[in-house]
Amino acid sequence: MGAIIVIVLLIFILQNTKQVAISFFAWDFTLPLGVALLFAALGGVLVMASIGGARIWQLRHAYRKNATERAPEIGTDPKD
Repeated sequence: MGAIIVIVLLIFILQNTKQVAISFFAWDFTLPLGVALLFAALGGVLVMASIGGARIWQLRHAYRKNATERAPEIGTDPKD
């Protein structure tokens, strides 16, 4: 499956070779359209992965905090 995705991406990049001007903060450069779109997609994936990872960490941290607060101490009788 990965090989098929790579082949499709290569075909996309090779078919979209028109040079486009890119301005990002103080940088100005030109790239082929296919490469520019690939970089934009990879940037979006990285942003979403970092946001998702931060949220997962936040939920795990909250779960562990609640689990330690609820755990009864060893040697205590819960009926008391």
